[in-house]
Amino acid sequence: MKFAKTFALLAGGVAMALGSTTAAFAKTDLLVYTAVEADELKKFKNAFEADYPDVNIKWVRDSTGIITSKLMAEKDNPKADIVWGVAATSLLLLSKHNYFQGYAPKGVGKLEKKYYDTKNKTPIWVGQRAWIASVCYNTVEATKHGLPLPTSWADLAKPVYKGHVIMPNPNSSGTGFLDVSSWIQMQGEDKAWAFMDALHVNIARYTHSGSKPCKLAAKGEIPIGVSFAYRGAKSKNGGAPLEVVAPIEGVGWDLEAFGIVRNTKNLKAARALADWSVTEKANRIYNEEYAVVAMPGIAKPVKNFPPGIQAKMIQNNFQWAADNRIRILDEWRKRYDGKSEPKK
Repeated sequence: MKFAKTFALLAGGVAMALGSTTAAFAKTDLLVYTAVEADELKKFKNAFEADYPDVNIKWVRDSTGIITSKLMAEKDNPKADIVWGVAATSLLLLSKHNYFQGYAPKGVGKLEKKYYDTKNKTPIWVGQRAWIASVCYNTVEATKHGLPLPTSWADLAKPVYKGHVIMPNPNSSGTGFLDVSSWIQMQGEDKAWAFMDALHVNIARYTHSGSKPCKLAAKGEIPIGVSFAYRGAKSKNGGAPLEVVAPIEGVGWDLEAFGIVRNTKNLKAARALADWSVTEKANRIYNEEYAVVAMPGIAKPVKNFPPGIQAKMIQNNFQWAADNRIRILDEWRKRYDGKSEPKK
């Protein structure tokens, strides 16, 4: 009996120790929907989890338009804990459906006010960094075809470029949508659609990714890809024979932003990611690849971003873009979708 009691006590102690060890290493799985480029996700996960080792980020990643559609389809019963690195215009659209709960991350007041929600007492969305429209021009392929360097959006509608331009489909790509919505804001509805009619004649095909046109231009598969500055600079830094152009009329842009989903069961972990995302550390990581970040005084020039691009960023009306998104996309689809790549 004495031996049995001793064994039971020892077994109980081991079990308690094992239980404590398991508890110590237990992590909260945080489901994060994102449109951040896939080649950046690992560094964000590692940097955040180094500061919050009890949280394990589980990414669900796709292009902005596809992620937005997925979120809309789930609006009655959202699955994500937090939406992170998705267009602010998409978050504004989703907020109409009570998708997010307000939260003011610690230190949010240090960000530029135009880069987060100030219309609500507690921010529904908070911006991280801007991604900015640009044109990727392959100097080698363009020379073969006798194509001059385009310096304006209007240039791309000229007959010389017929069949030599690729751009993203705005229904699946946030970059495509910021292009279309910014052209309308800059030119007005009638002139913008007339421009897009002329541009469509020159388009070889529309992709379902905002970065793909630049990737294809970098590989020499097309002379000109309408994309965004990050991807152009990254490809040029990698040795691709590219010029990255910010057209003279001005360039559309949007914010990668985050919002905590209303029904998350992992609120503490979601708030931790929100708090971390507005820190100086996070903003310095944003600036490694993007020239414009939400925290003032942080951004340093990024190699091979178009010079002076920040001055060319239009006065983008995010609310207008969100309110008119569905109408614009429906009209675009009716006019131009015939040249879109098949969806995978």
